[in-house]
Amino acid sequence: MTFLQICTFAVLYKAYLAARRGKRSRAATAHYEVHLLENIVNLIYILKTKIYRPGLFRVFYVFEPKKRLVQAPAFVDKVVQHAIVDNLLYERITRSFILDNYASQKGKGLHFGLDRLRGFFIDYWRKYRTTEGWVLKCDVRHFFASIDHDRLKAKLQKLCLEPIVYDLLCVYIDCSDGLPLGYQTSQLFALLFLDEFDHFVKEKLRIRYYGRYMDDFFLICPDKDYLQYCLREIRAYMADLGLELNEKTQIFPLRNGIDFLGFHTYITESGQVIRKLRHSSIKRMRAKLRRWERDYPLGLVTREEILQSWQAWDAHAAHGNTWTLRQQVRDRVQNILKEVI
Repeated sequence: MTFLQICTFAVLYKAYLAARRGKRSRAATAHYEVHLLENIVNLIYILKTKIYRPGLFRVFYVFEPKKRLVQAPAFVDKVVQHAIVDNLLYERITRSFILDNYASQKGKGLHFGLDRLRGFFIDYWRKYRTTEGWVLKCDVRHFFASIDHDRLKAKLQKLCLEPIVYDLLCVYIDCSDGLPLGYQTSQLFALLFLDEFDHFVKEKLRIRYYGRYMDDFFLICPDKDYLQYCLREIRAYMADLGLELNEKTQIFPLRNGIDFLGFHTYITESGQVIRKLRHSSIKRMRAKLRRWERDYPLGLVTREEILQSWQAWDAHAAHGNTWTLRQQVRDRVQNILKEVI
C-alpha cells in the first residue's frame, strides 16, 4: 500500500477503530468520536497536503512492573500511526525477524515466549538428560531512552520507504531523546533496532536456546566458558550500537531456573517443567486486594474496575502452576464484592 492509498476514509476509519480499542472511555477518544466524520475528512486533507505534524504528547509515569516514563501521543497521532504501521511498516520490518523475538508482534507476545522457553527446557533435558547447564540472562540498560536516532534512521532507509513516509517517521523519532514509550512506532522501531543482533546470536554465536522480549533476553548453553565468551561478544556488539547491559546481567546454573516474562520457570531432575508466578506479581496483587477491601465499601473503586483488573491478572497467572493461589485471590475478590464470581 502507498502513502496516498492510506489517505482514504476507509483506511483511516479502520485505523481509528484500532486506536480507540480499549480507550473509548477516555476524554480524548470521546472528543474525537463526537466529530468523527469531520475529523477524518480533515485528516485526509492535512496528510495529502503534507501539512500534518504530530501534536504534543502527554507525559506521565506508570509504576508496574517498575517506574517508567510514558509519552502518549494525541489521539489523532495514534490514528495516523495505526494507519502507517498496520498498512506500510509492519510487514516490511518484521519479515526478517527470528521466531524467538517475542514482543509486539501478531501471534506472539508474553505467553508465546513462555511456551518457547518451556520447549527449550524440554528439548535441553531430552538432549542432555540433565539439568546441568548454564544461563546467560541479559537486560539492556534504559533501552528505549538509549536508542541512537542516526543508527535507527539508517536501518529505516534500508526498507526503501517512500520519502514522505520516511520523513514522517523521522519526525516521530526526533520528537524526544531515545524513543517515546507511548508511540506505536516506537515498539516496532525498538524491535528493528536489535533485529541484526538476534541474527548475530543465532547465526554467529550459534546459540540454539535463545529468546528475547524487547530488551530482556537469555541464552542457554551446557558450556559456561562459552557463555562467558558470548557475554564479552554481546557487550562489544551492544557498545557498537550505543547500548550497554545493566547490572542484572549474569551467568547462573540452569537448575536455578529463569525469571522471564513475569514467571520463574525451572526444570526438575526428572525433566518436568515448572512455571511459578514471579513473587513481585503476587505482591502487587495482594496490595491491590488490600486497597479494594478498603476502597470498595467507600465507593472509591467500582465493581467493574475490580473485575477487569482481577480477570486480567487471573488470565496471566493461569499460565503457571498457580491453581491454589488463583483460588485464594478469587475468594478474596468474592468477599470484597459480596457475590459469587
